[in-house]
Amino acid sequence: MKKVLALLLVLSMVVLALAACGNATDTGKETKGEETKTEESKGEETKDAETTDSSVMTHAQYVAAELDTAVVVVTYVQAKQSWWDNKATVYAQSEDGAYFLYNMACSEADYAKLTPGTKIKVSGYKSAWSGEVEITDATFEILEGSYIAEPTDVTALLGKDELIDHQNEYVAFKALQVVASKVDGDDAEHAFLYKWDNSGTPGDDLYFKVTDGENVYQFTVESYLCGKDTDVYKAVEGLTVGDTIDMTGFLYWYNGVNPHITSVTDTPTE
Repeated sequence: MKKVLALLLVLSMVVLALAACGNATDTGKETKGEETKTEESKGEETKDAETTDSSVMTHAQYVAAELDTAVVVVTYVQAKQSWWDNKATVYAQSEDGAYFLYNMACSEADYAKLTPGTKIKVSGYKSAWSGEVEITDATFEILEGSYIAEPTDVTALLGKDELIDHQNEYVAFKALQVVASKVDGDDAEHAFLYKWDNSGTPGDDLYFKVTDGENVYQFTVESYLCGKDTDVYKAVEGLTVGDTIDMTGFLYWYNGVNPHITSVTDTPTE
């Protein structure tokens, strides 16, 4: 009888031990699953925080904002104009519009990271200078993502009020004809000028005029953006009055439309 009771007691202890091990194992599995779920949730929360930041404006909200007010936008670097004294000037564009970032706080090391397509969050103030709307006194942070804008053909908008809706965008002009530029006190006709009054030398900004058959417009090769060794600079130096050309560039504004041209090619003949 005692042996039977002892045997039953041993069996009961074994069953209890096995149950305890099973519970411990299940608890471990549940804990691991909960930890994994928590890590995933944290990742989703971080991603959501980047995309739902209430301070970030759409381009339409930026356009509607008053001058000299704080603005925050997420956009993408398209080209860099210059860096000096820890300040960078950048052409940027998103799917819904473009921005000119003037003298944005930027170290030389960070400037090297601002390659075309780089996604950045910019905080600064909406400003205007001679009709050019820009973001000044800005800081930025680099985000994950990339976007390169395709040029929008705005040839048909030249001379129209709607053109300014594309300010600072990467744009294209087709089949415009080079017309002569003149300077005060000189009857000579020039296909282009070094500086606006032809007082410059090779390496300075280039100015040239084109017509769509109705109006004449002055375009610029900004030397900080495209220096004298670039293809576009050399192409403009090679222009002659009467040439018909296609161009791309950024729709800058200075007392009216004054695109910063980045490429010039002869218009294809049919």
